[in-house]
Amino acid sequence: MNNLLLIFLGGGLGSISRFGIGAFVQLNFKSVFPLATLCSNIISCLILALAVGIFNEKLITNPSLRMFLLVGFCGGFSTFSTFSFETMELMRSGNLMIAIANILISVIVCIALIYFLTKQV
Repeated sequence: MNNLLLIFLGGGLGSISRFGIGAFVQLNFKSVFPLATLCSNIISCLILALAVGIFNEKLITNPSLRMFLLVGFCGGFSTFSTFSFETMELMRSGNLMIAIANILISVIVCIALIYFLTKQV
């Protein structure tokens, strides 16, 4: 199957999943902190790290799976632009400490997940 189609399908599923996470978090948690974006990014990093850490050999021998899962799904599910926008909105609204916490938590947790779960690769 064409890599562009696989990326398109994976990205669409990732985006729909991100929307679902956002709807769930907004319905169940009321906070100034951008929890939905944090959850989406952490889950996406977890999926990517587990896929690379556990299925690395399969991903290397099956580039179609790599395109679908890593580039498409994880790319559509994670959201750096929304993270950046929400962080700037927190700063503009005077919530500087929440913005800094968002940056630190997002970057540290996501990089730590990738680091620790892909250490052997």
